[in-house]
Amino acid sequence: MTPAMQKFTAGPLTFVVRHELWDGNIHDHADQGVSIEVKAQVVGKETTLVRFNCFDIEKSYEYGPENIELSVEGPEMLGRAPLTNLYRMDATVDGNPIGWTIKTLGTKLPKMLQRAGYPAIAAATAMAEVQSVLPEVEACARELYATKRNTVKHNRGTDIFEAGNIRFGLEMRRLPMGDGGLAIHVLADIGGTPGKPYTEETELLAFDHFWNGAHYHYGPRNKNHRIYWDRTLVENPLAWTLEQFERGNLPAMIERAGYPGVAADLDINKIASVLPAMKKRALEMWAEGERLTGHPGLPLEPTPNLAAD
Repeated sequence: MTPAMQKFTAGPLTFVVRHELWDGNIHDHADQGVSIEVKAQVVGKETTLVRFNCFDIEKSYEYGPENIELSVEGPEMLGRAPLTNLYRMDATVDGNPIGWTIKTLGTKLPKMLQRAGYPAIAAATAMAEVQSVLPEVEACARELYATKRNTVKHNRGTDIFEAGNIRFGLEMRRLPMGDGGLAIHVLADIGGTPGKPYTEETELLAFDHFWNGAHYHYGPRNKNHRIYWDRTLVENPLAWTLEQFERGNLPAMIERAGYPGVAADLDINKIASVLPAMKKRALEMWAEGERLTGHPGLPLEPTPNLAAD
């Protein structure tokens, strides 16, 4: 099995390629992908000189992330305010972030090292060595992006509510370490005709109303962008979720999860007609968990996922 982080050496430089998962409200934002870091020894310490973020959303590069003295004067029209050291790739013209990064490393790396504040390392960089190792760096980055993606296959739920081309599955969930609560799974049949053996039910959205780590997923089996609720503002995550359904936010959420075709075919009136019964049962299960365990929606025994990293 390929490790989630690999290193490649070219003279004084080390290229570090790793898969990263970011959670919303814990990290910068909900995202995942591959980072490529250019490192070298600086005063006896391995230091990141330049970093490239090749993520689903965050497509950027940063000069001297560990160089606290790095400051470059900006243009006169902006009052010479210092330039940022973090630049966003323009996905419209730059294309795939991994491809753009490899091309840039193969043509502009010495200039980038100069800009990052490491002129001696820039002068010692042999581009022939860099270019010889870049195909391995690229192959590794593309493999990690595809194979190390964090996805999860939850149980579909014990109580199912059909709502046109989607369905809601309610489940009282408990993780092995004890956290858990009522989950609402938004499901749809993907890749076939309903009722046929080759059709697969896919989870589009998941709302885990856990007593400790309450969070929700966009596309658990696709991008799996996971956001933890700010419990200071969202005191009751279940009420928040039901409000999104009642306010008609499901189409936008399903589209963000990566399923625009499903979102386009939603029957809003059908969903609205199903919500009262689904909400009533959800609140009953919420109360049952409180009775059993002292935590809303939490069952007595663990309920393992069907599959997870």
